[in-house]
Amino acid sequence: MMTAEEAAAAAKDLTFEKVWVMLQEISREADRRQAEVSREMKELSLEADRRQAEVSREMKEMSREVSREIKELSRNIGGMNNAFGRWIEEMVSAKLWEKFRSLGYTFTRGGPYKFWEGSRTVVQVDMLLENGDYALPVEIKSTLTTDDVDDHIERIRKVREQLDKRGDRRKLVGAVAGMAAAETVRKYAQKKGLYVLVQSGDSVALAETDGTFRVREW
Repeated sequence: MMTAEEAAAAAKDLTFEKVWVMLQEISREADRRQAEVSREMKELSLEADRRQAEVSREMKEMSREVSREIKELSRNIGGMNNAFGRWIEEMVSAKLWEKFRSLGYTFTRGGPYKFWEGSRTVVQVDMLLENGDYALPVEIKSTLTTDDVDDHIERIRKVREQLDKRGDRRKLVGAVAGMAAAETVRKYAQKKGLYVLVQSGDSVALAETDGTFRVREW
């Protein structure tokens, strides 16, 4: 820091011309910095626009992939006929989500899902409904059996393993769906703690439960 004497000595050397030159240099530096900031802001804006376009493209590709998998699911599940195909369309529509919303689950995304380890599929789920707290794997059959129920419980166990490996601590609940499902099979699935979805006209309904039903969480 300059002393008073040093400041006085320095002031003696200042002339109007020198001060004017200093002010011009300060002004040019301010203009340069302003131009640099403007350029950086423009680059950030262009990057944001590029990223937004990229996200939009990825979402469109994801939507096309889900649509393709839904069509594949409709072709392959249970040797389906036209009636079963219409029922599958109900299963993959928002109407299915509405059924679970009535039970307190607000799912925000869903579709056929595969869990991979490298290039190998380790678990494949007909329908996986998800939100930030829960994931719900659904197994869909034209005719539901007790073996299908047992197989799905094992499938849910494998899904739990995959989520744990990824550090995903969301809770898992499960459901099975059958266009045809005997009462004994429905009760068997419910006893195992699974929700049961059944045909109701051309749509889908949650099978009625008695007062002893408790959903299982993994």
